[in-house]
Amino acid sequence: GVTMQEGEIAEWFAEEGAEVKAGDPLYLLESDKSSTDVESPIGGILRIKAPEGASYPVGTVVAEIE
Repeated sequence: GVTMQEGEIAEWFAEEGAEVKAGDPLYLLESDKSSTDVESPIGGILRIKAPEGASYPVGTVVAEIE
C-alpha cells in the first residue's frame, strides 16, 4: 500500500490560546484521498505552530498543548 507523505491543515477548529479537552477536535487534516478530524490527545492550552492552508510532511509538529 501507499503511505501518506504529507497532509494539509484545511481548518483549525480551535483558536490559538484556547483551552481544549482530550477528544476535542483540533483541526481538519486533508490528504490526497481523505479528510480526517484530528482530536486533542490531552487537555490544556493550544499553541498553534502551523497555519491552515499549507501542507506539511508527516511528523511535523503542528501544535503543542501546554
